[in-house]
Amino acid sequence: MMQGPFHSQSNSPRLPAAALLLLAAIYLLAGVINHDPWKTEDAIHIGIAHGFAAHGNWLFPHVAGEPWPHTAPLYHWVAALLGKAFGGLLDFHNAARLTTTLFGALFLFALSGAARALHGADAGRAAPLLAIGTLGLLAPLHEAQPAVAGLACAALAYWGGGLILQGPAYAAPLRGALLLGVGLGLSFPAHGLVGLLMAGAVLPAPIIRRDWKSLALALLIAVPLIAAWPLLLSSQAPELWAQWLQWWQNELAEATLARGIPQDKHVEQLIWAAWPVLPIAAWSLWLHRHHLLPLAIPLLGMLLALLWFLTGSPRTLATLPLLLPFILIAAAGVDRLRRGAANAFDWFAMTTFSCFAVLIWLGASAQALDWPPKIANNFEKLAPGHAVQYSAFALAFAVLITLAWLMSWTLRRASWRPTLRWAAGTTLLWALVATLWMSWIDHGKSYRAVTLSLRAALPQQVNCIERVGLGAAQRASLDYFVGIRTTPPTRAGDCEWRLAEGRLNQAAPAGWVERWQGHRPSDRKERWFLYQRQK
Repeated sequence: MMQGPFHSQSNSPRLPAAALLLLAAIYLLAGVINHDPWKTEDAIHIGIAHGFAAHGNWLFPHVAGEPWPHTAPLYHWVAALLGKAFGGLLDFHNAARLTTTLFGALFLFALSGAARALHGADAGRAAPLLAIGTLGLLAPLHEAQPAVAGLACAALAYWGGGLILQGPAYAAPLRGALLLGVGLGLSFPAHGLVGLLMAGAVLPAPIIRRDWKSLALALLIAVPLIAAWPLLLSSQAPELWAQWLQWWQNELAEATLARGIPQDKHVEQLIWAAWPVLPIAAWSLWLHRHHLLPLAIPLLGMLLALLWFLTGSPRTLATLPLLLPFILIAAAGVDRLRRGAANAFDWFAMTTFSCFAVLIWLGASAQALDWPPKIANNFEKLAPGHAVQYSAFALAFAVLITLAWLMSWTLRRASWRPTLRWAAGTTLLWALVATLWMSWIDHGKSYRAVTLSLRAALPQQVNCIERVGLGAAQRASLDYFVGIRTTPPTRAGDCEWRLAEGRLNQAAPAGWVERWQGHRPSDRKERWFLYQRQK
């Protein structure tokens, strides 16, 4: 029976906690505010939160007034509250997006606690660094994304499971049961069945320990938290609960191993999203191959998440349930990499991120000074009409973090140096992009300009606008920016106006007259057309 966490055999000085906290703060905060809701996930989830804050009906997520059963509501509840609380200081979308920062911080904190409980203090500091450096977490941790809430709750559950596995000698089972219960209970309103899948992998921990009191306490906490939203929704709006269930039933019914998708696509997506923790996790498994019990819970979580990943399309979001157990497994062995592998990892991070940093600075120069001219011309082609003016604060911050990166080249040799270097390099690139390229990216990804142009083309009063081909992000942006809510095609006969997505130079449908067309500056394929019914 396991007597507690096993520890890495490292004689290196411990990584200062202040350095880890500062790095995590820069990573989590960079690029979260000062840009519009972007197409796809960001616009959808900010739209849902705005709907809660502006129109009520907090029981069920809606996009532009229409039910959206694809997500659970916990993230959007918090985002709506933050959007209202900071409404006087920040735009709603910027304040709401801080919910990702909040859950991201909880995720890193709980991840550290889980790694420390499972593998010891060194792993507890390595795990957040591994997470910060993981490529698949970069976008979700900086956009409006409820999956981050699911990751945070699952990490809490793993922390609780790790404490339970330490046993009574560490006086940890009670705290472990509380954390496991809260993490498991909130995982369902945070991320639905996927959240339960991630956090549920930890339930065998008290069974391995034969700690039935901890198991009972965890379930006593978790079950009411899991049941609260479904019971309330089914009693107040049973049709919406039925719609949510039906959507998940369809998802599960259609799921099959790599359904119609080549296996290599899953492998490619997984390798990219899980870099660099995937090879480190493989090394850790080999290193502890004769003593896998401390890795049993992350291994179970990995197998369940892998099964889920292979049943769907190979998207980055589908890899998120895998990244948590990968990081926990990798944290057990990252400080014990062979010297050659550690030096190669360190050198690769230093050279790769340095080269990319130079390219980002060249891009900033091209935007602001039109030099180099070829790069400036490429930026103009991709975002016509965009002009940038950097504030003194933005430039000072970009210079400061670049100098800090250059100073990191002199770090003394330590077992944690490659991991810190990779995390610092990822943070450097994201912070530079968020500081120097953000307005250019926002110019291309925001629907603000096209929705305002559409609003100006419409009369003040319209009976309704039929939509054809508009996606959820487009509908959410229309509602958020200009308060326009379109109507499904089923009511086409009642509408004088039609808004359709199409291609350049397409002809107006029979019986309709084109009144306007528009598009985002960076998108030459996606065009919006406004038609008026002929009288």
